[in-house]
Amino acid sequence: MTTKQLSVFIENRCGRLGEVLSTLKSKGINILSLSLADTSEYGLLRLIVSDSNNGKKVLSDSGFSTMLTDVFCVEIGHKSGTLSDLVGFLSDKGIAVEYMYGLSTEGSKAYVVMKLSDVALANEVFDKNNVKTLSEADICAL
Repeated sequence: MTTKQLSVFIENRCGRLGEVLSTLKSKGINILSLSLADTSEYGLLRLIVSDSNNGKKVLSDSGFSTMLTDVFCVEIGHKSGTLSDLVGFLSDKGIAVEYMYGLSTEGSKAYVVMKLSDVALANEVFDKNNVKTLSEADICAL
């Protein structure tokens, strides 16, 4: 099961990130996880939010360049080697991890967001290996 990730392209200048965050705040959209990468000219802000479709709409209406992407939010054991095992399952089937970032940890559980090269095959691998994936509603309930 995938969830939607909201990606926002922003100019790499002071205050622009704050504008994105304020826009989401003004509409009551909660940020559950984020990753920010930059180049010399722009930043790529990846977000898991409480309402991805509305988040895209309000940011697009405010002039931000946005897109929604299917990603996996995967539950992993919060112990040594579990992420290595997960990546191994994927690699064994020829699935590349395009990028990944942490979502949160809770007790014995941790969560990562993964963009994978083959969504359908990844779903099969996760099912076969009893890997729990989360929906947007599941993530909001954490």
